[in-house]
Formats: sequence, structure tokens, C-alpha cells
Amino acid sequence: MKKTAIILVVLFLSSCSDNQEIKPIRQDIKELVFASGQLEWDDSYNLTAQTDGVLQKVTFEVGQTVTKGTVIATIDNQVNQINAETAQEQLVISNENVTVNAPALQQLEQNILFAESKYLQDKKQAERYERLQQNNIGSKVEYENTQLTAKNSLANLKALKKQYAQVLQQAKQQQIVTKAQLKNNQVIKGYNSILVTENGTVIKKLKNNGDYVKKGDVIATIGNQEKVEAVLNVDENSIGKVVLGQMVYVKLNTNKDKIFNGKITEILSAFDLQSQSFICKVTFDVPLANSLFGTQLEANILVGEKKNALLIPRNYVGFGNKVNVKDSDESVIIKTGIISTEYVEVLEGIDENTILLPLKP
Repeated sequence: MKKTAIILVVLFLSSCSDNQEIKPIRQDIKELVFASGQLEWDDSYNLTAQTDGVLQKVTFEVGQTVTKGTVIATIDNQVNQINAETAQEQLVISNENVTVNAPALQQLEQNILFAESKYLQDKKQAERYERLQQNNIGSKVEYENTQLTAKNSLANLKALKKQYAQVLQQAKQQQIVTKAQLKNNQVIKGYNSILVTENGTVIKKLKNNGDYVKKGDVIATIGNQEKVEAVLNVDENSIGKVVLGQMVYVKLNTNKDKIFNGKITEILSAFDLQSQSFICKVTFDVPLANSLFGTQLEANILVGEKKNALLIPRNYVGFGNKVNVKDSDESVIIKTGIISTEYVEVLEGIDENTILLPLKP
């Protein structure tokens, strides 16, 4: 990463040689923070593979405008197709199992009908023996046996009806599970199609027909060409001077003869480890026409500006902010403001009438 630095621009300041006497001069100055970066399109995103397979039917190219919901490629994954078809067939069976025509339910229905007939017959027999017993006719053992037989028949009938309800409930539960499996497999099958999620323009094409892709592989990058922004890398020593809304002067590597004006619109709070810098985003005052994604650029962020500042060349300032003044045997200590590689702003110690001498070798 290209390191950033503070640059001071002094307007209309006369140059001085190292050996001449000079006087401070008052001029307007601007304090700028330099940063490198690149052009990016707002709302850019990556289209990624959601499944493994061979990429087919790729219908997009870099620079092409794409519409949300459009299929621009497919992935040949037969497993997803087979699973979806199998789930569909299983749902047909599950739907059949909850109808009266289901084999298990039909068998139980027949058993219930038989059990009902047997119970009615056993009940009549028990009632007949009960009347005989009331008239002291017949043996008590036979009476008790008929009562027990009727009771067992009723219990068997209730058990079959309960079993019928349980089988039907289990069939409905299986139907719910199978429907969910079908929906899941249909979603997974849908991963075979690469869909555009938002309108935009193709910035990068990273995969082609016949490429084998894995889940998570980036197939294309898409962005909004109408919203171009500059993404700047600002050194950690300078980020403290940068705030939202500051003016930025941008020079593109593809057009170094023109300066584009913009403003700081976003400062990412986290330090970017990859670039070893802080990331700031700039929105241009006038939208850029025909911009190329990824264009490298240089920018100067206006972090301070002073009118009518008192300036002297930096090579006239010695250790401890001391300067040599004409007709003075001792050096004078000045209070400095903005300091650049070439100039120093003087706040106290001398004035515009002071004559300065070069530092002694």
C-alpha cells in the first residue's frame, strides 16, 4: 500500500534560495491529507455459486446490464435434480396414505367393521344370558363368560379405532415432513440457476462455460454504474484529521490532467488489515461519466484551511523551532502551526517585517 502523508499547499508563495535573506509572507494555505485508492461502484455485490458442479449456459459479459431475477448461468448438478424428483414422488405416496384408499387404513377399516359385528353379537348373547340369570335359568359360569366375551369384544373395537386414528395421524405427520423435504430440495435445485439479485452492470466475469465451481466461488461481480464512488486508503497517522463532509480533490490515473471534486461520505470504523489503512469513501460532486471500475487514483483530502497565514520556508527553522534573525546574536524561538516538508506556519515569535537568515551549516 502506498503510504499516505500530510501535504501542505501554499498558494502563490515565492521560492527562496538557501543563502538569501528573506521575510515571512502572508498567504492562504490549505492542509491536505494524501491518500491512494480506486474507483468503485456503489451497491456492488458478488454472484456466488450456491452448489458444486459444472458451469453452463453463461450468457453474460463484462459491461452488460443485467436485470434482477434473470438467470445468467446454470450449474450442472444432477444430485440436486434427482433429490427434488425423489421428494416429489415421495409426496405423492404420502398424500395417498392420508386418504381412505390408503392400504393400511383400508385394512384397519375392515378390521373395525368385523370387530363391530362381533361386539354386537357378543353383546346380544350377554344380554340374553343376563335375562336368564335374572330368572334363575342357566349356570352362572356361562353368564359370566358371555359378559367377559362382550367386554373383550368392546375393548378390541376401541383399540382398533384408536389404532386407526394413530395410523392416520402418523400418515399426516409424514405428509408434512415430505412436503418440507420437497420444498427444501426444490430450493436446493434452484441453486443450479445463477440468478441476478439486483439490477446492475457486470463489473467482473470470473468464471466461464465449462468451469467446475464449488459452493461459494464468485462467478461475477455486479454494481450500480450510476453511483460511482472513490474508496481511499488513509494512513493511521492521518485518519484522525479526516471527518465527514470534507472536500476531496481526486485525480484518476486514466485522466491525470483533470481534478474531480468530491466529499467524504463514509469512514469505516475498523482498520483494514489487507491494505493496512483506514477506508474512507468519497462521493463526487458531479457524477462521473463512463467510469471504469477499479481505476486507480490519488486524492487529497482538505482537512484544514487558513487565510492570510504567516509562512516561512522550513529549511529556515532549526531544532527547537529556532530561527536566525538579522541583527540578533541569539536565535529566536517561534511557535509553529501547520508544518509541511517545505513550509512552516508561524503563530508567534516573529512577524512579516522580520528578516530571517539561513541556518548555519
